[in-house]
Order: sequence, then structure tokens, then C-alpha cells
Amino acid sequence: MSEHDDDLLDLTKKKLQLARFPDEQIDVGDDDWSQGAKVKVVKRLAEYWSDGYDWRAEEARINAEFNQFKVKIDIPDYGPQVLHYAHQASPRPDAIPLLFVQGWPGSFLEARKTIQPLTNPPDAASQVFHVVVPSIPGFGPGNAPERSGFGVQLTAHGFTKLMVEVLGYKRFVTQGGDWGSMITRSMSLLYPQNVCACHHNFFPCRPPPWEQDGYLRLQATRPQSLGFGLGDSPIGLLGCLVEKFHEWMDVAHYRMSDDEVLTFVMMHWMQGATPGLRYYKMAFAEEGEASMKLAFTKYLSTPIGLSHFPREIMMPPYDWVSSVANEQFRREHDKGGQFAAVECPELLVQDLRDWFSSEIVKTAMHNDG
Repeated sequence: MSEHDDDLLDLTKKKLQLARFPDEQIDVGDDDWSQGAKVKVVKRLAEYWSDGYDWRAEEARINAEFNQFKVKIDIPDYGPQVLHYAHQASPRPDAIPLLFVQGWPGSFLEARKTIQPLTNPPDAASQVFHVVVPSIPGFGPGNAPERSGFGVQLTAHGFTKLMVEVLGYKRFVTQGGDWGSMITRSMSLLYPQNVCACHHNFFPCRPPPWEQDGYLRLQATRPQSLGFGLGDSPIGLLGCLVEKFHEWMDVAHYRMSDDEVLTFVMMHWMQGATPGLRYYKMAFAEEGEASMKLAFTKYLSTPIGLSHFPREIMMPPYDWVSSVANEQFRREHDKGGQFAAVECPELLVQDLRDWFSSEIVKTAMHNDG
């Protein structure tokens, strides 16, 4: 994953050193994030990004931890698209193929703490998996689509072809959070012969207006205008994402290290931020109403499991879930948020083991009809 030349790193450092920061109002408390990211936090991270953070060392660690590949796939109704993915096979013969899909502003790195315990745990009695973690095109090292219209449904087509045609996993299970939940739900509806069971820690439904949905509306309508700022200014992108990490994580129980924050930011900085922002418009506008109905409202008979983390930004009432999905597993947790695989990976891993080792899933995996 060595796609960053030294010119980009040098330019980033210069931009960080030339940054101009806003002032905080004197009556806004140090722990009050109601106006957005705290200036002192962004300043501290910017200084560390410029003078202490070692991207090359982090890049080497990522490459050592993930077996990464790129493949060109012909996407139905679109054409060729290069997909980036990580693939870690379990040494055990009873492993279940698992597709793990993330969301924004995450990347394939959200699976970082889960791959080892999912593929090769010390306990021989634990369910194990062959784990595949694709990048949504335009997220992290995933090649950004060159043409418009590449949203949830086309991603679902591409990821299914990756699993079935490239990797040979004819029947598999899925884990999805944020965009990943919509993508994997769409995969289940489009390819029920391949997707045997699903797990979500974010359940896709028609999002009602809520206090922090302004970002969604902007990215779904004019992402390129936003991209001029966030794609050119490392401070702008840092401030935007730091606020999301603070608001969408259960910071009472988990806080990202400075290195972790900056590595997550780098996953979007490397492509100038705009491709990740643009995915909202591709999904909500350009793919059309039929795609959104598929992602949100059509009944899904494939068995699903749900994990609810209290700081998740949106989890609908369970009677809503049962009206559009065949929910067979549910677990409530007392900590965790939008980034469960990062914040409390041990809880998510155990839920995946428990649900996908159930008799319901075993029956689905062996049912060829």
C-alpha cells in the first residue's frame, strides 16, 4: 500500500505549518463540542502530524498486518472498476467466509483489531472465519470511480463478484456498519443464493432528521464543493473528522490515540477527501429511488443478527427492524458507538462468533436452495 509519494507528504507538512486556526469563544467550555471540533485538540494533532507522526512507519505496519490486493472487476451496469481488498484466510478447515464492510469516515482499517481473533483465536472452540475486508471505492487505497453513479447497489454487485468469482467463496456471511450495512443488505437482496446470513451494528433505515445530519445533506448534494476545502486543507479534513470521532464514539470508554486518529485521517487525505464525500451523492441521488428502497425498505428474508452499541448514531426501534428484516439475533451492549470494531472489538468479535455459529446460520450455509 505504498501510493504516497514524498511530494505529497512534504506538501502536507507545509500546509500544516501554514495553517490558520479559528478562535474559540470565551464562554464555550473546554469540553463543549457543540460548535464542532475543539481548536486546542486540532492544534495539538496538527502539530503532531507535522513534527511527530511517522506515516511511513504506520504504512509499514499496515502492510505487515494486512494481506492486500487489487483486482479489476466488471461491474454490471457500470463497467470495469478496480477494487482494493484485504484477505486473511484462517488455517482452520471449519472457517466461514466473512465479508467485513465499513463506512465513512472509516476505511478498511476498522477491521484491524478484529482480523486476528476472527481468523486464528487461541480458543479452539471459537468459530473462525476467512475474513475479506474490501475498501469502498474512493475510501483509503480503494481506487475512486472515474465516472458518476457508483453508489450502494453497484458496490454490492462489485463486492459479491469479488467474493464469488475472484475468491471462490460461493456462500458467505457479512458484517456491516454504516455504509457497510446498506451495502451488505443490498448484497443479500440481490444475491440471496450467495449471502447466507448478515450481521449489522448499524441498521439501515430511512434516516429521520436528527441534530447532526447536516453533513449527510451537504455530502449528498454538493460533495465536490465541500471537497475543495477538505481535499486541499489537512487542517480542514482533520477538524471535520476529529469532530465525528468525538461525537460518534463512546469517548467515556474509548479515546483514539493521536496516531490512530491521524492514520484514519490519512485514509481520506490520500485521495483528497472528495471521493469519500461523493459516495453520499452517488448513493442518495444518482443511483435513484429504487436503489434506496432496496437498501432501506424491501423485506430481507436472509437471517440477520444485530448488535446495538449505545453511542451508535442511529438504531431504529426493533419493531421497525422486524418489519423489513428476518432478525434472529440481537445483543445490547452498555458501551461502544459508531466504530464498534475500533472501540470495543472484543464485543463485536464475540457477537459475530455467537451469531454465525448458531444453528440458524449453519443451516443457511448448508442450504443450497
